[in-house]
Amino acid sequence: MYMWLTALAGLAILSLSFLKSHFGPYFRADCAYMWRSVRLGVRIAKYKKCKPFYSLLDRFLDGAKVHPDKVFVHFEGRQHTYEEVDKQSNKVARALRAEAGLREGETVAMFLPNEPAFMWMFLGLAKLGCPAALLNFNIRSKSLLHCFSCCGAKVLVTAPELQSAVEEVLPTLTEQGISVFILADSCSVPGISALSHKIKKASDEPLSTELRANVTIRSTALYIYTSGTTGLPKAAVVTHERVWAACFIQAVVGVTTDDIFYINLPLYHSAGFLIGMAGGIERGLTMVLRRKFSASQFWDDCRKYNVTVMQYIGETLRYLCNTPQKDGDKQHRVKLAIGNGVRTDIWNEFLNRFGDIQIRELYGATEGNIGFINYTNKIGAVGRINFLHKFFFPHTLIKFDVEKEEPVRNSEGLCIEASRGETGLLVGKVTQRSPFVGYAANKTQTEKKRLRDVMKKGDLYFNTGDLLLIDSEKFVYFMDRVGDIFRWKGENVATSEVGDILTTANSILEANVYGVKVEGHEGRIGMAALTLKEDEDFDCSDAYKQVVTFLPAYARPRFIRIQPSLEVTGTFKMKKVKLVEEGFNPANISDPLYFLDMDKKTYIPLTEEIYNAILTRQIKL
Repeated sequence: MYMWLTALAGLAILSLSFLKSHFGPYFRADCAYMWRSVRLGVRIAKYKKCKPFYSLLDRFLDGAKVHPDKVFVHFEGRQHTYEEVDKQSNKVARALRAEAGLREGETVAMFLPNEPAFMWMFLGLAKLGCPAALLNFNIRSKSLLHCFSCCGAKVLVTAPELQSAVEEVLPTLTEQGISVFILADSCSVPGISALSHKIKKASDEPLSTELRANVTIRSTALYIYTSGTTGLPKAAVVTHERVWAACFIQAVVGVTTDDIFYINLPLYHSAGFLIGMAGGIERGLTMVLRRKFSASQFWDDCRKYNVTVMQYIGETLRYLCNTPQKDGDKQHRVKLAIGNGVRTDIWNEFLNRFGDIQIRELYGATEGNIGFINYTNKIGAVGRINFLHKFFFPHTLIKFDVEKEEPVRNSEGLCIEASRGETGLLVGKVTQRSPFVGYAANKTQTEKKRLRDVMKKGDLYFNTGDLLLIDSEKFVYFMDRVGDIFRWKGENVATSEVGDILTTANSILEANVYGVKVEGHEGRIGMAALTLKEDEDFDCSDAYKQVVTFLPAYARPRFIRIQPSLEVTGTFKMKKVKLVEEGFNPANISDPLYFLDMDKKTYIPLTEEIYNAILTRQIKL
């Protein structure tokens, strides 16, 4: 028997060696990824056929029955079990149903920070069959009103620390008959009702499934906001099917119910919510939630809670690498990191310093129909192509004219596929398996993301707006973004929104906003080329006041360039390519340059001394 087993084992090793040599060194990883993907695809198909529909909420409820005493989330020294979160979400649902008259299908806007209440608020709304709109807690004024109104919500729930932001727009909300609730025991502001004491008094008994009887896999579960070229955020419609697809990412990369998952990204983001929280619910694991990311406390948290899986964006890993080195940097249990946007140099530095952590770099968009996962540890890649992925999610890279900001088409009017190893615009074919739902109450922006007549007449693709490259080994690399969006501090910034704010300043006539690269930093930081009103000088203090009052920190243009006129295309679109290439080095630019100095609370002339201080990180951005 032993000899037979030895022979079979030897045969298996030889077979694997043959397959590796024939199909390449990543054959085993490809097979493991495809096997997991097939199993998860079968599960989604099964959930679709269930009557009633089996949702992520049902998955949570099953988990609460199987392991009621298991910790669901650790937060600031407190822990909440699955049973406790289940009961708290019952109380939330009953309180909102009684106080706001909520019924199935009615949207509720959640304007909340990272805290456990965010989690059980979502679950409570799901128990009522109500979609949740996840508002970015950094937005204010016009943007806040826009985000609220475009999802069609009639109820807004906020937290005490965000009360002042709500008060700014409260007159408009009151005029529209919006019910505003705050998670506090009392509130003296007319038009804002305290909800916490109502929740405390509510029953924690389970709610009838009849309250959500009409919810299907194609129903809207969430609205998650993404920046748009109109200058205002767009509400991406996230269906229950989309929720399942996103939260399966943890399963695909090998996360199990025994893992402990560290969430330090905002829950209003698709990364923090869908991949982090929803993925954690699907796995039935324990989560550790941070109110906000802290590089200095990151590893202490990981050691305290025995974290095994962490989330990141590119800046997260850079911040961790910039902390002072310690002898115990590799003394932790983190084995897996899931995220996107890490530079190759930071990737290497992170591994060398903090140990053998499996990096699972992702590519995707909240509203998109195509995404990639680098499941092989190939440094620098955002994903890998395999035939199964290509079959279920058909996509291609097409040639793109960066100057004209449009795809290159042949004499027949069709797009031209980029060659292997050539940078191209990623487009995903819209099919029943890979739909593009679009944006709430925004048909114009939805249509802009649709690209027709790509490979053949009459076909329809989703335009990601991203330039990617696929190499000879089928690895996918992110190259750049196109159009009117750049990314800084892990946030998408809409250039036209920033431009609209700048032109409200007294001295500014026109603004052309774009992102420029800064050595040692991920993404692009905001810069604007401006023209001034006739006989006006640049009013540094007034411009500072406008951007600080109306823009979140990550969207504020840190550099200003004053020009006599702005260069435009034949169709009057502002040209950015040359400006982006020239950057903000005063030694190479004759136009007046300014720098946003947060300490002096104004824009100041950008000198070579300041420029060098930025490059050497003496000045932090």
